[in-house]
Amino acid sequence: CNNFYVSCERVFDPLLVGRPVVVLSNNDGCIVARSEEAKALGIEMGKPVFQIAALLKKHGVAIRSSNYTLYADMSRRVMETLRTFSPEVENYSIDEAFVNLDGITDAVDRGRRIRETVGRWTGIPVSVGIAPSKALAKLANKHAKRAGDGVLALADWAAQTAALRQTTVRELWG
Repeated sequence: CNNFYVSCERVFDPLLVGRPVVVLSNNDGCIVARSEEAKALGIEMGKPVFQIAALLKKHGVAIRSSNYTLYADMSRRVMETLRTFSPEVENYSIDEAFVNLDGITDAVDRGRRIRETVGRWTGIPVSVGIAPSKALAKLANKHAKRAGDGVLALADWAAQTAALRQTTVRELWG
């Protein structure tokens, strides 16, 4: 799921769409989620909100307290939607899952259908990374967020090598 906590907030408050948004930690002390618009302003993850209060005000950044009950419910909805595509869905975190697409002849088309269906049924935007291993799937997903339609397959050695060349070791999962 893309910018999951912010995306959940946007589902229930569409006026937040297109605006910079941050979600704060339990005690409203630190930023735990940012919209793409907030990231573009240079707002860092984990930053204490008091340190950047002037920046937030200057740019009209919408600030939301975390709502973990909402996020858990939206996560459940996303995971249930994924299970309509495969019985093998491994929940990795509140906003990530691995979906087994073994035997699917056109995995990219299936990825596009997953992305569209999750968005339509839940309102949550997702990116889909497809690859033969979990580590490569996470890498594909990272690149898919910036790809044209949000779906990227690293199905062959050439695609995998190209993606790895654009990635520092620190960015690799695991």
